[in-house]
Amino acid sequence: MTTLVIVGAGPRATGLLERIVANAAELLPPERPLHVHLVDPHPPGPGRIWRHEQSPLLRMNSMAEDVTMFTDASSTVEGPVRPGPSLAEWAAAQHEFEPYREQDDPAVAAELRALAPTDFPTRRAQSAYLDWVFRRVLAQRPGHLTVTVHRATALELTGPPDGPQEVRLTNTTLRADHVVLTLGHLGSAPAAEHEALADFAHRHGRCYLPPAFTSDTDLSAVAPGEHVLVRGLGLAFVDLVALLTEGRGGRYERTPTGPVYRPSGREPVLHVGSRRGVPYHSKTGYRLQGPPAPLPRYFDAAAVDALPGGDGPLELRRDLWPLMAKEIGFGHYHELFHAHPGRTALPWPDFLAAYDRLDWYSPALTELVAAAVPDPADRLDLEALDRPLGGRTFDTSEQLQRHLRDHLAHDADRRADPAHSADLGAFLALLSLYGQLPRIAAGGRLTARSTAEELDGWWSGFFNSVASGPPGFRLRQLHALSEAGVVRFLGADLRVTTDETTGTFHATSPTVPGHHVTATALVDGHLPRPTVTRTDDPLLRGLHRAGEITERTLTDATGTYRSGLIAVSPTDGRILDPTLGGAPHPRRRALGPHTDARAQAAFARPRTDAPAFRQNDAAARAILRSIAPAPVPPPARQRRPAPVPTG
Repeated sequence: MTTLVIVGAGPRATGLLERIVANAAELLPPERPLHVHLVDPHPPGPGRIWRHEQSPLLRMNSMAEDVTMFTDASSTVEGPVRPGPSLAEWAAAQHEFEPYREQDDPAVAAELRALAPTDFPTRRAQSAYLDWVFRRVLAQRPGHLTVTVHRATALELTGPPDGPQEVRLTNTTLRADHVVLTLGHLGSAPAAEHEALADFAHRHGRCYLPPAFTSDTDLSAVAPGEHVLVRGLGLAFVDLVALLTEGRGGRYERTPTGPVYRPSGREPVLHVGSRRGVPYHSKTGYRLQGPPAPLPRYFDAAAVDALPGGDGPLELRRDLWPLMAKEIGFGHYHELFHAHPGRTALPWPDFLAAYDRLDWYSPALTELVAAAVPDPADRLDLEALDRPLGGRTFDTSEQLQRHLRDHLAHDADRRADPAHSADLGAFLALLSLYGQLPRIAAGGRLTARSTAEELDGWWSGFFNSVASGPPGFRLRQLHALSEAGVVRFLGADLRVTTDETTGTFHATSPTVPGHHVTATALVDGHLPRPTVTRTDDPLLRGLHRAGEITERTLTDATGTYRSGLIAVSPTDGRILDPTLGGAPHPRRRALGPHTDARAQAAFARPRTDAPAFRQNDAAARAILRSIAPAPVPPPARQRRPAPVPTG
């Protein structure tokens, strides 16, 4: 029997196991049994991030119909496609999907019964879906593929590349032929900057919270009424605000003009800023009104391979972005012309023929769009999306508060109005870009500087700001919190300093020249970046100390960039082992956001040929193919193995 240990039992592990089960009919005959050990202290399926045991105030930033764990007709996996329900489809007909089980939490059961496809579910609802997906995968496995779940932490991985691996857990040691690390989003030890801030806060009796997963953070150190600086306006910030307001007894009252916040008196005062100075754009709350655009059109494999320079170094903004931006524009205008033709002045075929032959930054393209799309509000302005404050300055902080409240209201209204469904067309085109970016990054075609500053810097921030924002109701809540004085905006390019004399934190922004805020607490309201060198995972720390994993590092004439990500083979996730001269380890793999394969999301939007599903399938097939055929036993001795308990 071959043994596989998967360390981490969250959605990425579940997706890999689903692909192993799906490919077993072709690649795992009955005479070659496989036993899988899943190791995670948290529940299998949801894992840590999506576990049920977290605040019911925390939501997903995706609509229920946009979440699936299953391949579909769009998938280009080598193995078999095994369709399954999205979160919305499963919630609407749970009794029809085996194995059915009643929900233990009455609040989750009620939410699932009432869940509309365009609702943004709680994370507890997603936890229930992921639990069902995991149980479904177990129910569909053949008898010679058995599974044991260990609710434990993996502490150490050892073993030669040509022999059995040993995975030491908190309560036992497992021997394995193959090991896959699907550890998900990891925390890390504080960087030097964060250590210095923590030391400052400790010496002066102040509060500092470093980057962390908000649902895991103890917020009790933030006192009621305390003035708190918050760096970051992304999803971690949105969660932080929910827990420090509604989570402390505040409530929203519905009015004809929008929600009004009624404080409990236990809230702090949050002074918030970031590089952009505004929260992420809200997610759209509607579907396409026209036919889906045939994506990709300009940023496909052929276009990338034809980029100037052959195999030479590329710069993302210089070489890739004009094609990427044109792809986003195509998605936007395809939806505008097909769903809202009354707001266009040219037939779509005429516009597309001209659009095809023009460069993104050419004056002729600007003229084409101006002639074809009369209303500037219908034109795609990527620069305004990227930096909404656009270098603007305000004479007073109160002017900035009013401006950002108007911005929040406009953004939430637009993203809730199907008349602006071209925004969704642009969003879908934005998602399609990920079909090529992992291949470009893994192939080392970008310079070190461009990878650091443009791919992992600017592009990551731009994508998250435009495509990974919160539901629209969160922006309306921020509007209400701003009116109530609980949240105050600081502006863009936020700068925070410390004052040893007073033991306080100070914040300034060029958005309001001359204005500064003093606070007794500082929260870095963003997620920790993955880093091999400071990871809080004991198994990875041990592998790094032993020199058996390395972070992806790029060095060229433009500089050196240390990504913090584990270097793996982009095709099947095999770990590149420095002790083997950087060759792929034959028995160890890693999949997920802690690797440089750059397909982070463990679940996906339906009909998008998700890169993570393709990686899972490639890894599953590689593992199954590596299992050496065993001699066929005599017929009289053949028997169906008893299922291994999963608890």
